[in-house]
Amino acid sequence: VQLVESGGGLVQPGDSLRLTCATSGITLDYYAIGWFRQAPGKEREGVACISSKAGSIYYADSVQGRFTISRDNTKNTVWLQMNDLKPEDTAVYYCAAGGPLLRLWVSPSRELDYWGQGTQVTVSS
Repeated sequence: VQLVESGGGLVQPGDSLRLTCATSGITLDYYAIGWFRQAPGKEREGVACISSKAGSIYYADSVQGRFTISRDNTKNTVWLQMNDLKPEDTAVYYCAAGGPLLRLWVSPSRELDYWGQGTQVTVSS
């Protein structure tokens, strides 16, 4: 099983980025997918989470209205569109596959879920 994040980088405040989580070795239809982030010296936090058929989505309050999570199970891929980026969005962003949706969102687990290696997002002027 592999989850590979890409699309991170260094951007200025107000810019946009689109992160991609490419999966292999799993049938994506069976898994909820979450995006999580961890900034230096801070705990990991949930950013967005989408159910297996995209029927339910959760967003952190801090990104609501700026970030959009989406998925295409036929392409084994999940995206995180990030608009109006702020310095406080700076972090390493990880995608994770697991389920059920609420459990993944509330209690993501390195033991129970599949994780990618992360991609760095830096927002700075």
